[in-house]
Amino acid sequence: MKLLLTILAGITILGTKSTTLVIDARQGNEAQIVYYGSTVCPDDINGLAAAGYRGNSLYPAFGLKGADETAISVVQPDGSLTLDLKVSEVITEKWEGGQTVTVISKDPVYPISVKNVFKSYYEQDIIETWAEIGNEGRKPVTLTKYFSGHMPVHTGNVWLSSIYGTWANEGRVCQEPLTRGIKLIKNLDGVRNSHTAHAEAMISLDGKPQENSGRVIGLALEWGGNYELRFQTDDSDYHHVLAGICPENAPYTLAKGEIFTTPALAYSFSQEGLSGISRNFHKWGRKYRLAHGDRERKVLLNSWEGVYFNINEAGMDQMMGDIASMGGELFVMDDGWFGEKYPRKDDTTSLGDWKVDREKLPGGIASLVQMADRHGIRFGIWIEPEMTNSVSELYEAHPDWVLKAPGRDNVYGRGGTQLVLDMSNPAVQDFVFGVVDNLMTENPSIDYIKWDSNMNIRAYGSQYLKNQAHLEIEYWRGFAKTCDRIRAKYPDLTIQACASGGGRANWGVLPWFDEFWTSDNTDALQRIHMQWGTSYFFPAIAMAAHISAAPNHTVHRITSIKYRCDVASSGRLGMEIQPKNMTEFEKDFCRRVINDYKSIRPLVQFGDIYRIVSPFDGQGFASMMYVAPEKDKAVYYWWKLANFHDEHFARAVFAGLSPNRQYTIHELNRIDAMPLQCEGKTFSGRFLMENGLDLPKSNYPANREQSDWSSRVLLLTAL
Repeated sequence: MKLLLTILAGITILGTKSTTLVIDARQGNEAQIVYYGSTVCPDDINGLAAAGYRGNSLYPAFGLKGADETAISVVQPDGSLTLDLKVSEVITEKWEGGQTVTVISKDPVYPISVKNVFKSYYEQDIIETWAEIGNEGRKPVTLTKYFSGHMPVHTGNVWLSSIYGTWANEGRVCQEPLTRGIKLIKNLDGVRNSHTAHAEAMISLDGKPQENSGRVIGLALEWGGNYELRFQTDDSDYHHVLAGICPENAPYTLAKGEIFTTPALAYSFSQEGLSGISRNFHKWGRKYRLAHGDRERKVLLNSWEGVYFNINEAGMDQMMGDIASMGGELFVMDDGWFGEKYPRKDDTTSLGDWKVDREKLPGGIASLVQMADRHGIRFGIWIEPEMTNSVSELYEAHPDWVLKAPGRDNVYGRGGTQLVLDMSNPAVQDFVFGVVDNLMTENPSIDYIKWDSNMNIRAYGSQYLKNQAHLEIEYWRGFAKTCDRIRAKYPDLTIQACASGGGRANWGVLPWFDEFWTSDNTDALQRIHMQWGTSYFFPAIAMAAHISAAPNHTVHRITSIKYRCDVASSGRLGMEIQPKNMTEFEKDFCRRVINDYKSIRPLVQFGDIYRIVSPFDGQGFASMMYVAPEKDKAVYYWWKLANFHDEHFARAVFAGLSPNRQYTIHELNRIDAMPLQCEGKTFSGRFLMENGLDLPKSNYPANREQSDWSSRVLLLTAL
């Protein structure tokens, strides 16, 4: 591992395996970022000024900066809006995965200090930055903006790739050039922050984004609540990128002696295109952020689309037996299992009343755990602990626990009765912890919890907090405290973050969660697009992808069982279906798919991603692959996106292989009557990457039931 270098007085270099960050932090001056990009040697760092590289404010403060965008703004006790940050000290330290640089700045007039911390993850080419804002005076100071960091990007043919969507259409990709003005991406949901937009983005420095070539900067805000990404392009030579908690309607009063710590902003640089950034974030996330990121995920069946609220013991036993017979390892009972006074028969009642409905489940959860054990699988269960319904025993006992604006009536969500519990309230934190603790104490063999969140903050107000403007911060502080308690007592429990589907796909939540539900929409064709965009920052091991019924329950599209399986097997494979409604052929095919998936599970869940042909590019198909770090194995996915007469597709080109190694081709999940021409044949990695293979445009099943959408999964094994 490289050591920190100090080249000139006040100039600090923070390095990773392939990148360099140069900070000018001379005492008494404003700290500046001089360079961020590929690794540069000491001699070239000394020559940056001669090469025309000038510094930009590391953490620009409002009041003395003119029209520039700023990362921090305050209201001083005397009403002044100015802040002037001058470097007082720089501290450099090592930790086991890299180094840290802390730049301490103070205002010469007002008792405000800011520590800007930079933490490198050497092997993963990731740097985190955050701010610790301190009030060293005797009177409160109001923070009106408190971003996590600022990144200057030199102008040129610079493009922005961001992720947007909505419920059942998450993970869409938008790519556009950065032009004059301000591009703003923000979220004000309060509870679920990745439906309509994501707190992650990629900046391509060499023109229109390419998957596996070109210089790219990627950034991800590690925060589960409201956020803001600002991209300012003015008349200077730089784009200014700022990211942090959205300060809208959330001024924070910083008490005497208090330190406010912003969430971390993680960023990375790669010369290997968008997929290069993804590989960096996936490796970093699996090792340092995702709960149990080094542990294989089980193949599961979730009951939701199979039975919805119609839970009963016989039905659960049947579904467990079916998934066990197909090679599954886990059964998850979804919504509808709870409620005494108000049995949960639909989405209008019972949230908060986490007591088993004994009419549906006479033997309780314990009997279900025993059933799963008899079938040789594990058991999981659905909860929504941050929420309640107005029709519930919990609400009747504690109406003061819900988020509610002072002097206003409740504002309801799902089912016309749903309300959000106030996680800033310590009593609510104890209750939410108790939901998990009681389940696990009574049923210690529960293996998996699906933690849902189906409502946003509609009524902005707390019946607990004195300062209503602090709700956005205190909700997530309470959430973090609660999750810390759960993980301290149940470190091995698998927990999924579900939030009306993909509403919690973010690095602010995932340190406590093993995975997220990518979308409530399980349609295979649309999932290709959603999983593609989501993979920009999140690895397959975290991306729940399920085989579901046809017609699909959301879009009513009919796709073949193979197509549905091939799409789902590119993520964390599971099923979301009623197996007793499947044909014997479909069951047998899924049995083979699950068996094949287990053989490639380490590749999919821990391999390096290479996205090749995007479904958003209009080429009629999409393709991507996972490659083992040792490059001795790879799995390639090819999906047809439409069916037209007179189709002409490009050859299937591969990526990420060792050019001088020989790879044997074997098709997985095969449904065709005849094998591919390349089946069992061997090709060099160079040939596959430079020339590729001609794949049939359609599947030709033995039963002659062709589908509009065709797909292939190829396993490549090096000799």
